[in-house]
Amino acid sequence: MSHAIQERPVGSRAASSSGLTRGGLPRWAPAGIAALSVALGVGTGLVADLHSKVQWGLIAALLFVAVTYGASAVVENRRQAKDRVATSMVWVCFVLAVIPLLSLIWTTISRGLKVLDAYFLSHSMKGVAGFEPGGGVYHALLGTIEQVLLATLIAAPIGLLTAVYLVEYGRGPLAKAVTFFVDVMTGIPSIVAGLFILTTWNLMLGFGPSGFAGSMALAILMMPVVVRSTEEMLKLVPNELREASLALGVPKWRTILKVVLPTAIGGISTGVMLAVARIAGETAPIMLLVFGSQLINDNPFEGAQSSLPLYIWEQYKVGSADSYDRAWAAALVLIAFVMILNLVARGIARWKAPKTGR
Repeated sequence: MSHAIQERPVGSRAASSSGLTRGGLPRWAPAGIAALSVALGVGTGLVADLHSKVQWGLIAALLFVAVTYGASAVVENRRQAKDRVATSMVWVCFVLAVIPLLSLIWTTISRGLKVLDAYFLSHSMKGVAGFEPGGGVYHALLGTIEQVLLATLIAAPIGLLTAVYLVEYGRGPLAKAVTFFVDVMTGIPSIVAGLFILTTWNLMLGFGPSGFAGSMALAILMMPVVVRSTEEMLKLVPNELREASLALGVPKWRTILKVVLPTAIGGISTGVMLAVARIAGETAPIMLLVFGSQLINDNPFEGAQSSLPLYIWEQYKVGSADSYDRAWAAALVLIAFVMILNLVARGIARWKAPKTGR
């Protein structure tokens, strides 16, 4: 027993000399290295007279990766150092992606709150020149809600049924052709969808500008997103659930309606909301088909209408300080609109999701 106890440190020293078990960096090391890298990046930028803070950030990111590798290689080993470098690069990429997003949100909120109030949300631009203060966004908000709602009512059922066909019934050349055209439609520019509706609905059939015409163009853009997202969610439903339902004698259509769709409703709702967010900010089809209006038009089937993206463009085009403030406030309203839709979708998904238990 004593000989075994005496020989154990020798074995531990051998393992230590092989580099597999060595000291480790403390838990606060990544945060400390990050703080040191930021300080060195700022100092280097000031000494080198670099005016762009983006350059400061890139220098700090490179220093963070380099110092992390060096410290880990000295204290730990090269294998652990490579692992820490990979983790550090993931964090650097995450920060590089988040900073522009936070900057955009902060700029939109700080500049949009200047004129965003109850008056701005409840009035239109009637009688207000673009370069004058005052006016509101009610007519554009109403137009966006109606146009997006109509587009969703058109695209969501068609996209959902198309995805059900591709996953549950689609076999042979027809399914391949549908898949091919869905892929093609995914990359269609929004202006092309607007031109298609302009040619068929307005020029060939003789209808005038309306919110419904814009909704049809938005539905074309929305449909492939709904199809693709719903298709992927339906593929994630285990086949065992389908087989169990069919084994009980339940028809296939009822299995899809009562088993498959409720199981995937969370992902389907999220996909539909992603498609809504995709079309909520479109401007080109609205410019072609809806034309824009400074007045309140609550009838989407007749007459020109406005929308939030078109309103933002119109106010930016004016070029005055007041119009810029209205544009930022409308952008904030558009972001809030999309966020509310996503929250509603998550609530519906949780409400309709199948309950699991022991």
